[in-house]
Amino acid sequence: MLEQKQIDYERIENAIHFIRENFKEQPSLALIANAVNLSPFHFQRMFSEWVGVSPKKFMQYISLDYAKTLLNNRITLLDAAYETGLSGSSRLHDLFVNIEAMTPGEFKNGGANLILNYCFAISPFGKVLVASTPKGVCHMSFEENEEIALSELNVRFPNAELHQINDKFQQDALLIFQKDWRQMAQIKLHLAGTPFQLKVWESLLKIPMGKLCSYSDIARNLSKPKASRAVGSAIGNNPVAFLIPCHRVIQSGGQIGGYKWGSNKKTAIIGWEAARTAQSND
Repeated sequence: MLEQKQIDYERIENAIHFIRENFKEQPSLALIANAVNLSPFHFQRMFSEWVGVSPKKFMQYISLDYAKTLLNNRITLLDAAYETGLSGSSRLHDLFVNIEAMTPGEFKNGGANLILNYCFAISPFGKVLVASTPKGVCHMSFEENEEIALSELNVRFPNAELHQINDKFQQDALLIFQKDWRQMAQIKLHLAGTPFQLKVWESLLKIPMGKLCSYSDIARNLSKPKASRAVGSAIGNNPVAFLIPCHRVIQSGGQIGGYKWGSNKKTAIIGWEAARTAQSND
């Protein structure tokens, strides 16, 4: 079952890559389906089950014009998020994410004396590795190859003691991918970063699901309007995929831009969130 979900998502991701490369020509359903070696009927059903909308509607969500429309609302969006918090029928998950910074002692010497539990799971966007300390989730990454995923975790915490254990922190974090967050417990993150990085990551939590902003928007809201490049660097060092939604930050011109876990995955997440936001507002 899990293997089939993985195969299905790989096909969806390939389809998204095709749509991204060709959306200006508005490719037909048959053309997209052919690109991933599926019949139009099968592809339409698979795609709609995954994202909740048709490939045609999804194409709208990831178009440049759509992204620009969202960016044009950036001041109202961010001001409202900072002033009033986030709410809505979907119980936007950002309300439930709390960041606690690691002390220098907890992170010194490559995580010496730090015990990390980790597990692998299948998300709507492929295989994910989640790791946690006794205080919260410290790492989350999209990676199909488990050996590569673990080696990246070891690079961050070379001297930590690792245990393949699925704990409560990880279980709460993985609920983020469910459609209904009304019963979700608060997700606790335990992160190592500079004070500036932590401020940037906290600011990302203020971007509502289904919305986007630019790097310069984040810099302005941190009262550092000339720090767009530093903001971009901090976003690029985000150690927790999806939970800290760095995927919601795009270039000021509306282009998707880079993403640590791949631009196709970033596009997939943006479209997936846009579809679910539209559904919750219907």
